[in-house]
Amino acid sequence: MSTIKDKVCFITGAGSGIGRAAALKLLAAGAKVFAMSRTQERLDSLKAEAASDNLAIGCGDVCSEADVQAAFAACLERFGTVDILLNNAGLGVPTTDLAEAPLEKFEQMFDTNVKGVFLCTREALKVMRPRKSGHIMTVISMGGQRTNAVAPVYCASKFGARGFSGGLADQVLAEGIKVTDLNPGPVDTNYWGDRPVAREKFLKADDVAEVILFVFSQPEHVLIREINFDNIAFFKK
Repeated sequence: MSTIKDKVCFITGAGSGIGRAAALKLLAAGAKVFAMSRTQERLDSLKAEAASDNLAIGCGDVCSEADVQAAFAACLERFGTVDILLNNAGLGVPTTDLAEAPLEKFEQMFDTNVKGVFLCTREALKVMRPRKSGHIMTVISMGGQRTNAVAPVYCASKFGARGFSGGLADQVLAEGIKVTDLNPGPVDTNYWGDRPVAREKFLKADDVAEVILFVFSQPEHVLIREINFDNIAFFKK
């Protein structure tokens, strides 16, 4: 049997939402966590709440090659390895009128949701491949499987992340590295801002963190390729 205890987990977007909830849950289960976020204040808040010697933090942007390399170097210096990568950092902006959609918003979403996943995965593989073990999970969302008129660019970036993750699995499964796509439906996080949506029908960040812990706690021989899940209330009228 495998356990999450003492595994080193590198988490992006760990300052809030799903990433923060996952960091706290994994720490409580005995994992060692390196939390990366663009916002130092959020990382400091996480560190204060966790109050754990098993938590290390690093401020940086997953869109920056230099920031990602520095964060992984700091993780290796502190913990010596990376057993798990949780690609969680994500960005979504509505693009309800593609004729007026700013190129800047397109680039921001693809930089975070695709380029960021690539950069972090590349660094993790440098550690995992020589050992022929490791686990890479990417929080993609159901937006990578079903489109909608409100966020076509966001969906396109998530379809891209899903394609990247699938190709990654094709490359590394034979080397003993597990790859999982996590596809939650709408989650009640800061992602939604002040948009008029029924957040009471959404999943909570802690719900997603519970699923993340479940996947990472499976025996070494068990591979969960993909999980799709929603709050049942989302479908009720």
